[in-house]
Amino acid sequence: MGPMAREPSSSAKSPPPTEPLKKAVGVAMRAIAGDGELEVVFATDRPSLAGHRARLPEPPRRPTAHDVAVTRGLADSMALRLACHDAAVHRDHVPEGPKARAVFEAVEQARCEALGARAMPGVGANLGAMLEDRYFRGNYHEISDRADAPLEDAVALMVRERLTGEAPPRSAETLVQMWRPWIEEKAGANLANLDAVVGSQKDFARAVRGLLVSLDMADELGGEPDEPDENEDGDRNDTSDDQSSGEADEQEAADKAAPQEQEATGEDQETGETEVEADVSDQSMEEDAADQAREAGEAKRPDLPFSNQPPESDYKVFTQRFDEITRPEDLCDGQELDRLRAYLDKQLVHLQGAVSRLANRLQRRLMAQQNRGWDFDMEEGLLDTARLTRVVTDPMQPLAFKLERDTDFRDTVVTLLIDNSGSMRGRPITVAAACADILARTLERCGVKVELLGFTTKAWKGGQSREAWLAAGKPPQPGRLNDLRHIVYKAADAPWRRARRNLGLMMREGLLKENIDGEALNWAHERLLARPENRKILMMISDGAPVDDSTLSVNPGNYLERHLRHVIEEIETRSPVELIAIGIGHDVTRYYRRAVTIVDAEELAGAMTEQLASLFAEEDASDRRRGAPRRQPAAPRPRRVAGMGLK
Repeated sequence: MGPMAREPSSSAKSPPPTEPLKKAVGVAMRAIAGDGELEVVFATDRPSLAGHRARLPEPPRRPTAHDVAVTRGLADSMALRLACHDAAVHRDHVPEGPKARAVFEAVEQARCEALGARAMPGVGANLGAMLEDRYFRGNYHEISDRADAPLEDAVALMVRERLTGEAPPRSAETLVQMWRPWIEEKAGANLANLDAVVGSQKDFARAVRGLLVSLDMADELGGEPDEPDENEDGDRNDTSDDQSSGEADEQEAADKAAPQEQEATGEDQETGETEVEADVSDQSMEEDAADQAREAGEAKRPDLPFSNQPPESDYKVFTQRFDEITRPEDLCDGQELDRLRAYLDKQLVHLQGAVSRLANRLQRRLMAQQNRGWDFDMEEGLLDTARLTRVVTDPMQPLAFKLERDTDFRDTVVTLLIDNSGSMRGRPITVAAACADILARTLERCGVKVELLGFTTKAWKGGQSREAWLAAGKPPQPGRLNDLRHIVYKAADAPWRRARRNLGLMMREGLLKENIDGEALNWAHERLLARPENRKILMMISDGAPVDDSTLSVNPGNYLERHLRHVIEEIETRSPVELIAIGIGHDVTRYYRRAVTIVDAEELAGAMTEQLASLFAEEDASDRRRGAPRRQPAAPRPRRVAGMGLK
């Protein structure tokens, strides 16, 4: 009976192999940052830092030692930003011009990381691995022209070299060498003086502004920081106190983080091989710093009446602490996903034929717009009959073959954002899942990447956000008062076969709740902007205006709708993303410029394919108007293309 009694425990579900690594990274981040309330989450989204929430890339199931070092380097970089960076001092000294601001932001991040690297050698090694990975993924080692080499990166790496003695990462050596002679000639003395003031952010910021003057950016600095004379002595004392306390915090963080460094280092030896998506750039750090600065009131003076700044919205959020960006695997186990997918397939039996025919029509339109050609003198393929004369003129000449070459359709990504609100329950959500499934397969065949996203809330009537608002004494006009749940059904880089069962989650009872369209649209838009593709298309599928009873009960009745209009206007007028909307039984043409309203969910497949086909047809026509060579249809193929249904 002994072995039989132990058998259930051996078959119990074990935690993911990366769970100890995540826990160690989170503990180390909180220790280094000195922030016990810091929330550390892991997701496939781009790494970011906002307030007390840090988002890191999901580590591979079998990470290598390099993968672990990169993840820890990203975590250490964010934690040091929290520990060594004062947003108020930054606001007072940051330049106004874009080029000077970019250099200033990059150098300030280099200062924060240098302080950590000097105090903790393990952190320095992690940061080095993270930087090497960042510049390698950015193909900086292939740069051949200074015009393609960002000046801010070169300055930041040279500042890091002066402060820590570490040479630039191997992938960024070309970048630094392109700029080093010019920077040394212009601002060599300024670089030499930075080490003496690295411990004081205020003094360091002043020194960096002097460096920018030497780099011919004086006209972008803007006004000098305001420092009243009567408080000068107090400011000086505050500065020294801040500096001493900052050094004490760094030492304390180093002492706390040391055991975590050893623990995570031990885990490095047990890791295997896989892929990791940890693409982060200085731009993300700059965006996070800029967002924090804007929240605290960045501008020192009002904009001119004819400012090109976008209009601001009065929309605000009471708390983001309970929001989540999740994946279907995190909401239910694999067996339940398989069961839900099987249920979805049963519901689609009579829809499959009609939707597939529409998808094939879209595929034919896309494939007809591809440029095709032939590769000649190949060792295998179709016999090149035009070169058969060689056999007669020179019998020793080998036979010539040719292969048809397909050129990928213009580098494009399509995001499908599906409303997962309660009003979509039943037939609408079933048809939406089916259309998303077939559309993803169709576009993947044509070389167009597809991302499938959904949005809803975690609870009815506000959830934990409302409870926090009640506990705070019900402050007036709290803004959005519900817990968001954004779901990534399929990432753009994930193949359809891996994400197929995820769409079954839409059939889960209790998933569909309320919808806050404005924030969901902005989230999907930001994900698209981070993509490297040249053309970006965002398609929104919804069956009504945004509704959240908790938010609307304590704010004006058009609060969410007004924010949605603001987000739509920003995307349609200021963004390279092409926005399309499809309303199911709801007139969305009053919100979106390019929109269509359908009465029945059965019409969704046709509306989706027609809207996308019209977009690609417009692009083809615009290419011809610009004088681009007209695309010729491909000659009939002598063979059937497997899996495409084309002849």
